[in-house]
Amino acid sequence: MTGMSRARVARRIAAGAAYGGGGIGLAGAAAMGLLLAEVQLARRHVGNGTTQHVPNAEGRYGPGYDAPGEPPLRLTMLGDSTAAGQGVHRAGQTPGALLASGLAAVAERPVELRNVALPGARSDDLDRQVSLALADTSRVPDICVIMIGANDVTHRVPPTRSVRCLSAAVRRLRTAGAEVVVGTCPDLGTIEPVQQPLRWLARRASRQLAAAQTIGVVEQGGRTVSLGDLLGPEFAENPRELFGPDHYHPSAEGYATAAMAVLPTLCAALGLWPEEERPDVTRREGFLPVAKAAAEAASEAGTEVTAANPTGPRGPWALLKRRRRRRLPVSEPEAATPSA
Repeated sequence: MTGMSRARVARRIAAGAAYGGGGIGLAGAAAMGLLLAEVQLARRHVGNGTTQHVPNAEGRYGPGYDAPGEPPLRLTMLGDSTAAGQGVHRAGQTPGALLASGLAAVAERPVELRNVALPGARSDDLDRQVSLALADTSRVPDICVIMIGANDVTHRVPPTRSVRCLSAAVRRLRTAGAEVVVGTCPDLGTIEPVQQPLRWLARRASRQLAAAQTIGVVEQGGRTVSLGDLLGPEFAENPRELFGPDHYHPSAEGYATAAMAVLPTLCAALGLWPEEERPDVTRREGFLPVAKAAAEAASEAGTEVTAANPTGPRGPWALLKRRRRRRLPVSEPEAATPSA
């Protein structure tokens, strides 16, 4: 599918989400029925010998940066098993711990991590998760990271419903004063047990949802980072290294790669990342209609999209950036200290 046709589909899905439209088939009902059957077989395959255990990474990172009278930054993870960190054995290997540790190092300030993500969650669970994240009005997160979408595709949730739920979650968090970064739907075409031609259908469905998610998030004042193939060509070339033992969830190296791509956007949202005055044209950055930016981002992992001009000749515009990734240490961060 070309970027232009993906942009059209993404606009239709986002418009349906905004105005209460019905479901739009991502790749056709019959094809998605076949995809669902294939993914169910894959689930049975990858489920052997795996555990639902997710390490508890909550707590304070960067205690060495403590300063009198300066509270820690508050980071909250929301979403599905990818946000929770399913597939690894130690807390320090989860994306939340990696992002909290990296953010503390950049900000030179402690980071308090909370994780309300739920393995198996779909976008309609975000309302519950946001309520948990905002339950204590005296401890509103400074920034939230949402990773969601894969289970929506595999459970055939209408994409308009998925985007509507995600947009509402971003709106609530932004209204409460939190910055929001969304890792969009990953590329399910990289899951080893899914075979061709359904691998192509899975990739198409994933990218269409990711593009529509981007439009919905940007319109609510959030930023997106395309998780794509988690993230970069090394994932496709080395799936046995970057997937976990179940060949479905990322390994520790896979989560580190994803966190390395998300961290610069996390820092930029908090004003901690130096911003160039103009987009870098040599990196194919620039201002685009939001649907076109969303389609391009869905095709290239690690690409950031954020709101720019609210109006333009073809509707709202966005800034597409391909930020240089901050290298995260291969060794996992120190264990978090329990929150007070």
